[in-house]
Amino acid sequence: MGEEKRLFPKTVFYFMSEKKHVAILGSTGSIGTQTLEVIKSHPDKFEVEVLTAQNNADLLIQQALEFRPNCVVIVNELHYQKVKDALLHTEIKVYAGEKALAQVVEMDTIDVVLTALVGYSGLLPTIKAVQAGKQIALANKETLVVAGELITQLARENGVNIYPVDSEHSAIFQCLVGEFHNPIEKLILTASGGPFRGKTREFLKYVTKEQALKHPNWDMGAKITIDSASLMNKGLEVIEAKWLFGVSQEKIEVIVHPQSIIHSLIQFEDGSIKAQLGLPDMRIPIQFALTYPERLKADFPRFDFAKYPSLTFEQPDVDTFRNLNLAFQAIKQGGNAPCILNAANEVAVAAFLRDEIGFLEMSDLIEETLQKSCFIEHPNLEEYIETDKMSRIITEQLIKSKV
Repeated sequence: MGEEKRLFPKTVFYFMSEKKHVAILGSTGSIGTQTLEVIKSHPDKFEVEVLTAQNNADLLIQQALEFRPNCVVIVNELHYQKVKDALLHTEIKVYAGEKALAQVVEMDTIDVVLTALVGYSGLLPTIKAVQAGKQIALANKETLVVAGELITQLARENGVNIYPVDSEHSAIFQCLVGEFHNPIEKLILTASGGPFRGKTREFLKYVTKEQALKHPNWDMGAKITIDSASLMNKGLEVIEAKWLFGVSQEKIEVIVHPQSIIHSLIQFEDGSIKAQLGLPDMRIPIQFALTYPERLKADFPRFDFAKYPSLTFEQPDVDTFRNLNLAFQAIKQGGNAPCILNAANEVAVAAFLRDEIGFLEMSDLIEETLQKSCFIEHPNLEEYIETDKMSRIITEQLIKSKV
């Protein structure tokens, strides 16, 4: 296999005969709520063990009363009493805070941890889950972006499989089933192009957050939707793909596919290409990650070729949407550069959503933060944490200097 070291099994070991006990980190977000839809459709296959939320106490309470997990965690401690009082008449344990979030994944009763947290917040809980030997269904791409080298090492040391939930990485994973012994010549990640595909830099100078939040194909949270509009989401996926599938950035290509029907492709050494197709529906990759190697029957809408007589492809405009090139540069540099990229992007997106900076300024801030931050070739966990902290400070300072 040469350089390729993938983070999931190369052979089929078992089919689901007993219920899987699932912890959902970020259960009130888009991925979390769709995961609960999947679980609700298969009550004989899954048991909800843990639910967590950052701020949405009302929905967390509602979910807890419906699915009756062992425990819930509300990360924002200001909402602890509200959640505790609402669940007082149940046997559900209630915890609060970031430490509780990182500790709860270690519970013996958990089989798989689905990480649907947004951004850097998913790193420490995922590390704790991996160290505890839990299988991971990964919807938090930033975990591998920030600390891919560390996460992959820990996964191998602890015998943990990481199953991708992102539609693009799930597509690659599905195409690899039965092909794990065959080297990859090229990974091709598809991108919708977002709401601003084909627009000029002059147009993008004046776009609003409301325009950027209108994704043509996918229903996602605000941060991921903005990342999609700027193509940073695809850049982060390139970095994630490197670690999931054990390939160098030279073997990863991005192609714009506006219809979002082909979710990604693999080219093998004989020139053959395999693709995974389907309607844009995150429940499909969620269910596959939770049930692999079994495919459970589902009533999701089916793709109809007659309704899509033309599937089109084009090269991404990296001169206008510079974030994709910045991500490739960060992965080529390696070390803590992707961590810097991610931290700067999270701060820049938040500032854009607060109407403090323009759409194109996000790329400027990320590039400048990469230049000003301290580079570490082989960081440990403490250095990743410090890199994230300092990069955010630098980006915030840059924003203040521009306001």
